[in-house]
Amino acid sequence: MEKEENQNSNPIDKEAEKENNNKDTKDTSVKDQDLSPEDKVKELEDRLARAYAEIENQRRRFEKEKDDAFDYGGFSLAKETLNLIDNLERSKFALENDEKLKDSESLKKTIEHLDIIQKDMLSILKKNNIEEIKSIDQKLDPNIHQAMLEIENDSKEAGTVVQEIQKGFMMKERLLRPALVAVSKKKAKKKEENNNQDQKSQENQSKSNEN
Repeated sequence: MEKEENQNSNPIDKEAEKENNNKDTKDTSVKDQDLSPEDKVKELEDRLARAYAEIENQRRRFEKEKDDAFDYGGFSLAKETLNLIDNLERSKFALENDEKLKDSESLKKTIEHLDIIQKDMLSILKKNNIEEIKSIDQKLDPNIHQAMLEIENDSKEAGTVVQEIQKGFMMKERLLRPALVAVSKKKAKKKEENNNQDQKSQENQSKSNEN
């Protein structure tokens, strides 16, 4: 029964679609008849221009996607590779601060080997357009730096990077990982001294005005 109903309903649907299509063609044909030849040409030119613009936008989008895939296809792999460099840094730090191994020949040789491995890894990354972000003595840039803490330092301008907690990297013009840094700030004592001086100067001015 269901098959018979579907078979019976299909011709009706097809007829309805035909009627709608016929109406659309009639409407467009009536519109075309109302237009002058010059207007028809302008309308066709407008349609062609829109179609060409759409094709051109698609072409540019595909080109960009292809270039991004070529330039940044290894982005995720490169990001994971940075963990190896971090682990090397942690291993060196742990060994250098081990009291049992301090000043031993075996420690020196181990550190030398770790340094060689680290340099090789950084050079491989550089060949693949992945480079370290310069941080120390640079002004804090929120686009590439992430401030983790502030350190009092009067010899540096406030907001200057004075310590690198974790290295940051760029892959061409794209940020692979921000550098985790500590930035300088002025000591609180100097601020208090300046405030006291300001208060004294205000008091002196008020006294002179009274006199």
